[in-house]
Amino acid sequence: MPVTEIKKDVYWVGVVDWNIHDFHGYSRSPQGTTYNAYLVVDEKITLFDSVPAKFQMDLYHQIRSIIPLEKIDYIVCNHIEPDHSGAMPFLMEKIQPEKVFCSKLGHRMLLDHFHQPDWPYHPVQTGDSISLGKRTVQFMEARMLHWPDSMFSYIPEDKLLISNDAFGQNIASSERFDDEVDLAMLMRESSHYYHNIILPYSQRVTAVLDDVAKMGLEIDMIAPDHGIIWRSNVPLVLQAYREYAEQRPNTKAVIVYDTMWHSTEKMAKAIAEGIMEEGVSVKIMALKQYHHSDVMGELADATGIVCGSPTHNNGIMPLMADFLTYMKGLRPVGRVGAAFASFGWSGESLNILTDWLKSAKVEVVEPGVKGKNVPDHAKLAECKELGRQVARAIKAKVAEAEA
Repeated sequence: MPVTEIKKDVYWVGVVDWNIHDFHGYSRSPQGTTYNAYLVVDEKITLFDSVPAKFQMDLYHQIRSIIPLEKIDYIVCNHIEPDHSGAMPFLMEKIQPEKVFCSKLGHRMLLDHFHQPDWPYHPVQTGDSISLGKRTVQFMEARMLHWPDSMFSYIPEDKLLISNDAFGQNIASSERFDDEVDLAMLMRESSHYYHNIILPYSQRVTAVLDDVAKMGLEIDMIAPDHGIIWRSNVPLVLQAYREYAEQRPNTKAVIVYDTMWHSTEKMAKAIAEGIMEEGVSVKIMALKQYHHSDVMGELADATGIVCGSPTHNNGIMPLMADFLTYMKGLRPVGRVGAAFASFGWSGESLNILTDWLKSAKVEVVEPGVKGKNVPDHAKLAECKELGRQVARAIKAKVAEAEA
């Protein structure tokens, strides 16, 4: 990809990964992603972040199209995760920079990752700043967005916020800016990224957004480490992140299930009918067709989560166990839900699902529905009634939030 000048003498020198569809081994990224690095050409030439080790030569050639690497004075590591620091050993050998700026926790993590105590580390914290000549870089710790070491770099002269993983999306594109792509698609991918990566740290997101507001930072461009750069919709994405973090209730439910001989599937459809009869939107997602990160993306604006599984070896189906583990780790709040299950002889899955939902802090509508073998009309009527109860619980939650 050609380099892109995003501000006067500030260049995107990153790499587009067109072919990655499995982001960090836990989230789908069907549109690929980018690893964004930024080069500021000033009296002190500074590189912000890098790329995975396997793309280090791509980064090398990107930078070489502007300047020789040895002319770089500083490296700023906003985030030490290997997709943003993997090329560091290569860069340190080629550049031999005067200073490497990182957070205090980033310093420890660079040592843990690369075991190079002799690199010229200069740990910084919120309120610290450096001069590049015409420009200043102000540092702001953004712990747990989404690693402990994370920090922002703000260049006030350019009104530019380099935000590492915050405000990113997994999009591989020949376009670099938000006004060059479809905005609805961009916001969907922003939401999907947030709800699969940043969601557990929503309280920190709110705190960081409040800190940005208190500091009075003028921001007309946000340059994240993944995906598209924001220049025309900065207020929109800042407001979207606040809304993501608040997890406001909506009149929508997601039914997620796995099935063996379609009995659980029949029950899922009946529950959906009951939900719809109460005027609540619903999405049915079979785990053999949908990745767990897609379910979390759909749950982003849903208050209800209804889970179903047959009993399998006295437990639940493996894909359902995978999803519940994943959802619990992301710690969504303010959800209501229910469980349903089919079985042939032992029937433990309903209680297992109910306990999992409770452990994930979901307010469970009880009792759920358990059906033996193939559900008959009476059992499907129970399922519809469960759907109605879930829908009423969702509407009550929304009304409570709006009161």
